[in-house]
Amino acid sequence: MTSPSDTMSDTLLDPPANPARALSTTRPFFWSVRRELWENRSIFIAPLVAAGVVIVGFTLSAIGMPHRRLATLALPPEQQTSLVAQPYESAAIAIMLIMALVGMFYSLGALHNERRDRSILFWKSLPVSDRTTVLSKIAVPLLVIPPITFVTVLVTQLVILIESSLILMTNGVPALAPGAPNPVVQTIVFLYGLVTLTLWQAPVYGWLLVVSGWARRSPFLWAVLPPLAICVIEKLAFNTAHFAHLLGSRIGGGSSEGFTRLPHGTAKDAPIPVFGLDQLDPGRFFTSPGLWLGLAFTAACVAAAVWLRRRREPS
Repeated sequence: MTSPSDTMSDTLLDPPANPARALSTTRPFFWSVRRELWENRSIFIAPLVAAGVVIVGFTLSAIGMPHRRLATLALPPEQQTSLVAQPYESAAIAIMLIMALVGMFYSLGALHNERRDRSILFWKSLPVSDRTTVLSKIAVPLLVIPPITFVTVLVTQLVILIESSLILMTNGVPALAPGAPNPVVQTIVFLYGLVTLTLWQAPVYGWLLVVSGWARRSPFLWAVLPPLAICVIEKLAFNTAHFAHLLGSRIGGGSSEGFTRLPHGTAKDAPIPVFGLDQLDPGRFFTSPGLWLGLAFTAACVAAAVWLRRRREPS
């Protein structure tokens, strides 16, 4: 007959396995992600270089800023918004473009490089499954690069704000224009745009990951030639360009699905529109069939990449 004290001692000596099991299942994934970041330093170097180039370019363009700001103050408030926000929008777009390219080139070499340098033999000797490894690789462009991009853009825009304020105030020009955009609103809009861009481009990363696991040589050509061939065949056979438009939409980020319309009152000298909260349409975006079909395609690509990594030999 078992006494309560025996039961209590058994519980203390042998605690429930659920926390340990959860820890043992998540720890390999996190360590795999850390390994990817350790092996691909460009994920951290690229945003710093992009931010540095943007700040240097803004500094060079700030020579005539006081005169341009005085001319801007004479315009209607809605046109002031587009002109004042142009340096900040340009910085965000430039850094986002660079980081999207980093994510694409990373995905293209994620599985190919470890077979080429035969490091896959070492990593396969560790108690980490192929599924965990592939999930850690697709997590880099989908879960790691976006936060890095977000922080880099905010810091760069803060430097631009401080620099422009100092230049304007030392020349006796008001640092704040009546039509200046709300920084809190613009941060929310940028965060929303970054999320929609990442989710909409997920099939591109999935496709590149599959090509990285399949191609023995020249993964870039194998990633580009099949879609290009489909575009050419469609154009010659049907005189249409639906697949090309689909590719352009995926690479471009799907702004037409995530935003309702372009803002009104954009100045002619400011080609980059400034979106507000009234242009955000998350309901339409997250219920779009294109989004979920793209995510389903991404999941299929991840499953195919796991299968390829399990069976492919070193190049």
